[in-house]
Amino acid sequence: MENNRDAGPAEAIPVARAVDHGFARLLPDIDRERAWLLTVDGAPQSYVDLDDPGYLEFEYTRRIAHLLDSRAPAGAPLDLLHLGGGALTLPRYAAATRPGSRQDVVEADRGLLELVAEHLPLPAGSGITVHPADARAHVEAAPRDSADVLVADVFGGSRVPAHLTSVEFARAAERVLRPDGVYAANLADGAPFGFLRSQLATFATVFGELALIAEPAVLRGRRFGNVLLLASHAPLDTATLARRTAADAFPARVEHGPALLRLTGDARPVRDAEAQASPEPPAGAFGIG
Repeated sequence: MENNRDAGPAEAIPVARAVDHGFARLLPDIDRERAWLLTVDGAPQSYVDLDDPGYLEFEYTRRIAHLLDSRAPAGAPLDLLHLGGGALTLPRYAAATRPGSRQDVVEADRGLLELVAEHLPLPAGSGITVHPADARAHVEAAPRDSADVLVADVFGGSRVPAHLTSVEFARAAERVLRPDGVYAANLADGAPFGFLRSQLATFATVFGELALIAEPAVLRGRRFGNVLLLASHAPLDTATLARRTAADAFPARVEHGPALLRLTGDARPVRDAEAQASPEPPAGAFGIG
């Protein structure tokens, strides 16, 4: 469905509603007019500034934006497939920074989509089409070689669903990407990184190039946090990504090559039959608990 309406004034009052997969809240930011935080079951999901879609509050969204910014000359449109919708933060960013981009957003929670469309509507002509569907099913049915970047930011509550962690899913994602396309997944884990290591082993069976972007404290095992997994057949521009992420307000590190081989260790690829969701975050992580 096309979710395009002219954005009218948003009342700066909280909104709370039960959606298909939890209880959602839209909370206004008192420091930024028409900016909103979306939470589901207490976990922050998205932050959107309707007047400034180029403003990205969450660190992991800025890291994905660095990837998008490095994929093509400034302003050039891209074909993007987003798995996980939330409040459509990154699609809004790409529409503003790369006008003419074709973007498909897949979100299984229809109630959440309705909430966002009602209170945080997209501007007319955004080029963003929202699909109320399961992410895996949509990828498996999507046209071959149709996306420049596939962004996977899907959480069931606070965990990545099991059916998006397997070799079979990785192959489906590869089919949708163009030969030089990039798969970018927002994951969450902590030491000893059993889930992250399994994901490295899984996607290494399908893609020739891998990289991780995360805060040094997360990579050193000092705390549970977000890790951005990148996978491609074409060489990844890790030098550009390293410069951009190091200069961020919350600096991150790019790991690739031998460092990833050491981290992967003896981890084995995950097949559908044994796939499991990512670990439950500890109390207090991401505002939970």
